[in-house]
Amino acid sequence: MDKQQNEKIAIAIDGPAAAGKSTVAKLVAKQLSFVYIDTGAMYRAFTLKALNENIQLDDEQKLTELLKETTIDLHAEEDGQSVWLDGEDVTFAIRSDIVSKNVSIVAQSHNVREEMVSRQRAFSKRCSVVMDGRDIGTYVLPNADVKFFLIASVDERAKRRHEENLSKGFTSNLEELKSDIEKRDEMDSKRTIAPLIKADDALEINTTFLSIEQVAEKMVNEIDKKIKG
Repeated sequence: MDKQQNEKIAIAIDGPAAAGKSTVAKLVAKQLSFVYIDTGAMYRAFTLKALNENIQLDDEQKLTELLKETTIDLHAEEDGQSVWLDGEDVTFAIRSDIVSKNVSIVAQSHNVREEMVSRQRAFSKRCSVVMDGRDIGTYVLPNADVKFFLIASVDERAKRRHEENLSKGFTSNLEELKSDIEKRDEMDSKRTIAPLIKADDALEINTTFLSIEQVAEKMVNEIDKKIKG
């Protein structure tokens, strides 16, 4: 990873909901000593605030005004990252079912996305990053040094999210999760602003039958090869 000594490196990881992006991104960032940027957490934090403020989630003007007075910080922790909303730790609150069901609606807002992208790009200029989301390689960081696109079956993604919810003490219904994930896939893929699509130069990895460690190993090997090459 010689290039890392002199230049800031950007790794983009995209894919649909619950494909394993965040978990593997944390692991890759840790192995490379890069900063992990969870873009989805930023949208989730803002969605949580909009819900708490009883803002109509499709009201572009009110969302825009609310975001102007909203601070979202990402702090590196031993086990990954904590998310802070206006000075309050919301790392676990943003994973609630109500936020998961509504975050795609908020993410469709043109003004919200533009502001979030501006904040995300600012992160990448300060240090070497591993950034995951749905439009990182195509829109947020189109010139990222290495790009990945993770996929997995709907059944496997719902199972992972179900187990994650239960481990964090949230109520969870597997069949509802399958339906929610299918709906979110459709919304993310068909949205007008920066839809979920694979970048032409991204390496696709099907994580359905791979462990997180196996996916991370594949990615780190690819990064080493491209950066050193």
